[in-house]
Amino acid sequence: MSTVHIRNFCIIAHIDHGKSTLADRLLEETHTLAKKDMKAQVLDSMDLERERGITIKSHPIQMKYTHTDSQHYILNLIDTPGHVDFTYEVSRSLAACEGALLLVDAVQGVEAQTVSNSYLAIENDLTIIPIINKVDLDSARPEEVTHQIMELIGCKKSEIISASAKSGVGIQDVFDAILDRIPPPEDRSDRPLRAMIFDSMYDNYKGAIPYLRVFDGVIKPGDTAKFFTHDRQYDVTEVGHFVLKQVPAKELRAGDVGYLLGSIRNVSHILPGDTITTKVNPAMDALPGYKEIKPMVFSGLYPSDADDYDQLRTALDKLKLNDASLVYVPETSEALGFGFRCGFLGLLHMEIIQERLEREFDIALVTTTPNVQYKVELRDGSIVEVDTPAKMPSTGDIQAILEPHVSAEIITPKEYIGGIMTLCQKKRGIYKNTNYITADKAQLHYDLPLGEIIFDFYDKLKSITRGYASLDYHISDYVSGDLKKLDILINNEVVDALSMITHSDDTYDRGVALCSKLKELIPRQMFDVPIQASVGHKIISRSTVKAIKKNVTAKCYGGDITRKQKLWKKQKEGKKRMKSIGKVEIPQEALLAILQIDSD
Repeated sequence: MSTVHIRNFCIIAHIDHGKSTLADRLLEETHTLAKKDMKAQVLDSMDLERERGITIKSHPIQMKYTHTDSQHYILNLIDTPGHVDFTYEVSRSLAACEGALLLVDAVQGVEAQTVSNSYLAIENDLTIIPIINKVDLDSARPEEVTHQIMELIGCKKSEIISASAKSGVGIQDVFDAILDRIPPPEDRSDRPLRAMIFDSMYDNYKGAIPYLRVFDGVIKPGDTAKFFTHDRQYDVTEVGHFVLKQVPAKELRAGDVGYLLGSIRNVSHILPGDTITTKVNPAMDALPGYKEIKPMVFSGLYPSDADDYDQLRTALDKLKLNDASLVYVPETSEALGFGFRCGFLGLLHMEIIQERLEREFDIALVTTTPNVQYKVELRDGSIVEVDTPAKMPSTGDIQAILEPHVSAEIITPKEYIGGIMTLCQKKRGIYKNTNYITADKAQLHYDLPLGEIIFDFYDKLKSITRGYASLDYHISDYVSGDLKKLDILINNEVVDALSMITHSDDTYDRGVALCSKLKELIPRQMFDVPIQASVGHKIISRSTVKAIKKNVTAKCYGGDITRKQKLWKKQKEGKKRMKSIGKVEIPQEALLAILQIDSD
């Protein structure tokens, strides 16, 4: 089919604004799926996506649409993840399109992710079609939301479509806008092949499957595909389109969206944003926009039962096949035994991986406190990256510690601005500016340390604003900070799983709070258990779990006092020996104490 009759577009929206429901209606109207196969959130294949109402994995699909003038069109919908953790994947999906449907809830209005994704779409030079969804609800505020959208993207009121994805209101207007406003892709089939990878999946039989948008040239079975970033080559055995299932095709031409099979066994060879060309007639330059995905949040995953270690390794290997952004290396903890140090794109990504491990592979996990990656400048001028406090160099070797900062954007009703500012100040935030989207809705910009917001910032923000505020952020830079490593010693031994990196202003308070909390959580032994917080070699706080006392003189009736003194002396020597060889078992609740003190 001529590229004139192809439209490539995506749907961008804040969480729970109806993106998956709109996709369902488009599939239904184009008869891509039979009515008996229709179900809610068709493109959300994971149970987790359905339960949480979020899109985690991108799902492209091709629809065939016949317009009122009897002309046939191909509509390629590239569904995008909707959470801040997956911003780079969203940007690559947007780069594969010419247009975007900007979906805004008629009740909630413009939210943080709406703003962020709109800017991404504008950066990628996409045609934006604004749609107000859920207009049939009694609590809908279409007039107010219309003004918010006009302020956001500078469109005219007549360009905004009123719709209800659930009831089907305005769906025909959406189709008309897609055909009339979104430009068709350029026909550049005569050029050397350049196809961008925007996602991938793994199949046990077919191997790793890249999802492609072809910009230049043609690719067909028998060609040898060549990747720009790592220069590897694979023989193409099949190409095709997505119509929920993979449908083979003779070739993929400029403007097409589809997949490629080439017996690729390593999913890490398929990098979102990478460019594919052919060996015989290679393109000279890659498509712009590629960057390596780097994990931002790190945590240790350990099996509750040490015998499940191999099972955990196998489970992580299998998850890695469908999620190239998951990074993990084996590590050993004195407190927890053998496990893995895992890197995630963000807290949601970490939560999803943890839940999938427990659900799909039936593994009980112990998770250490999440932390960010620091850059440590040593006195000899070298820089080392530290993703766990246990790897922090000794204090005497450190010149400076740099921590990642984020540019945060918070959208909130104006009455909660004071509470949000207080929260951001407590989290060492630097105020930038405030913009008013409407008379009642404000947009606050802050520069915040990532390490301060990965614990409970979002929960506290929702609590302060009664759920009305929304947060979006992106990594801005690494900034030098007055940071120190806080160690916790239990029975005079450092527990690496409880070590943390804190700002010097908070170190003492956190040390005291952690010692007090651990005193409640660690069970009593037959000997005193000292709990100490230290910075370097300096103890800054201490508490003691008192020993369980046994009355050894209970059976002594009468007689000289020296009989009792002998028994007490013997008990004292036994306790001293027990303390030197005894081991304190640390429960999982104690390992979560850091999270608890941060939320107090």
